Amino acid sequence: MAGPVVVITGASSGIGEALARRVARDRRNLVLVARRADRLDALARDLAAAHGVDVATIPCDLMQPRGPAELAAELDRRGLEVDWLINNAGFGTFGRFHELPVERELDEIRLNATAPVALTGMLVPGMVRRGRGAVINVASVAGFGPMGLNATYSATKAFLLAFSEALAVDLEGTGVQVLCVCPGFTRTEFQEKAQVDVTQVPAFAWMSADAVADQAVAAVGKQTVLVNGLLNRAMAFGLRLAPRSFIAKATTRTNSRAAG
Repeated sequence: MAGPVVVITGASSGIGEALARRVARDRRNLVLVARRADRLDALARDLAAAHGVDVATIPCDLMQPRGPAELAAELDRRGLEVDWLINNAGFGTFGRFHELPVERELDEIRLNATAPVALTGMLVPGMVRRGRGAVINVASVAGFGPMGLNATYSATKAFLLAFSEALAVDLEGTGVQVLCVCPGFTRTEFQEKAQVDVTQVPAFAWMSADAVADQAVAAVGKQTVLVNGLLNRAMAFGLRLAPRSFIAKATTRTNSRAAG
């Protein structure tokens, strides 16, 4: 594979897959990362055929302690120059924290927060040396406040948001851009995996993964934090102003209704 590449984690479905399709339209070479090799390979064939780009796949479990280092080592072994790193892999859990398996919560922290920091730390120095590149972290509107029944998930997204904002300042003048993408309700497999009933969420509150991906790619180099959609931007603004104890209690009531 010749030339710089865009690395996308969690690329086998949802926003990650939509980002891969959007980036391929710009004829940028891709490295797709996820645990499901069959899905990655099918997507890679589709993108290569449709857009004439080179697409490599690297099956990797970033929840494992050595996962990020193994991915970085494989990129280096293949001689790939990472131009964009898109930290998209993640998942959410739903329920009262003390009733959830703690190991699953720790997996959530490892994938949503630890892996992006590790990959950024391993790949950004090369971008700085070359004087160009971008780190795109996919967080969530949930990162703007403590979410009842989503304690770990909202905390990891708050971490990713703060990390991105500070990283952008650290990298000023290097040529490396930072973008934190904060979608709201997006039609993906996420809700099913988190076992959340979203039937009461009105249709106007939803965005498509393709729309999120379009906005994200367009925002690189133009802003540090992107909240997708007018409704979500209004929500994020309100969350910044409201007392955090109120947010936690209000979201607990809302999420309790969603849980039935």
